[in-house]
Amino acid sequence: MPNAVPSVFTVILNWNGLSDTRECIKSLEQADYPNNRIVVVDNGSEADEVAALRTEFGDSIVLIESQANLGFAGGANLGLRYGLDHGADYVLLLNNDTRVDAAFLSALVDAAEARSDIAAVCPKAYYYDEPEVIYSTGGSVNLWTAKARQIGRGQRDVGQFASTVQRDYADGVCILIPRRALETVGLLDEEYFAYWEETDWCMRAREKGLRCYYVPNAKIWHKAVRVQSPTSQYYFLFRRNALMFVRKRGTRLQVLTAVLAHVFVFAPRYFLTHPRKIARAPAELKALLWHAGNRQPRRPLL
Repeated sequence: MPNAVPSVFTVILNWNGLSDTRECIKSLEQADYPNNRIVVVDNGSEADEVAALRTEFGDSIVLIESQANLGFAGGANLGLRYGLDHGADYVLLLNNDTRVDAAFLSALVDAAEARSDIAAVCPKAYYYDEPEVIYSTGGSVNLWTAKARQIGRGQRDVGQFASTVQRDYADGVCILIPRRALETVGLLDEEYFAYWEETDWCMRAREKGLRCYYVPNAKIWHKAVRVQSPTSQYYFLFRRNALMFVRKRGTRLQVLTAVLAHVFVFAPRYFLTHPRKIARAPAELKALLWHAGNRQPRRPLL
């Protein structure tokens, strides 16, 4: 294998998702990039899914087993550390419920190699069940409102996102990070557990002069099951983490405006337009109460 080809370690988290993970790995095995090592982190699955993966894929993948669910951030950090410890030039975090285009990784690495200010790059992600409808092209974030949006979501792809451009954050569904960026910025902040951790990491990278880019000729397809069928825990974590992000990265005035926006604008507007979803209100309230009782969120390790 030529030394000139940067080494990539692709980290996939598995949590009670054997079927999705199996399909994702098989998809990755068809990728045309010649120097990619697949690392699967089992994040405390209830069944012995590690044994099933070991039986099916053997030495073609690395298996890391966590005895507990460490959340996306904690599980991903296990894979990030493994990649750094074993000489990775890049680490790719990839959701297990994805299918990839054969050329996606080559396109991501080429884009990263062409720029000196890279924090991370992300592909054009489509919905798995609607393969021409965009799930994400990276995202934008507003510290004043604690709102993040995935640019292009729900739009049919007619070529409107055809240029490589900067984004506030690279979507965590698929994010390629250079070794030098991880060494500069650090790992994911595990206090988030799940949701907003990649947004926080990308903001930390921006504070150090690094940038995130969207790469249009890299393509993947995402099942997006957890987003389409959220639970009370999802609502709690997402709202808690949105406000925690501003508390960690913003000013006191931005924290104030974000809380007021969520309490008096976003929540009332949502429940007025979706009255049948009032069942999520307790989780939203729980998130606000969490902040009332946790006045000093930990700063991430650098």
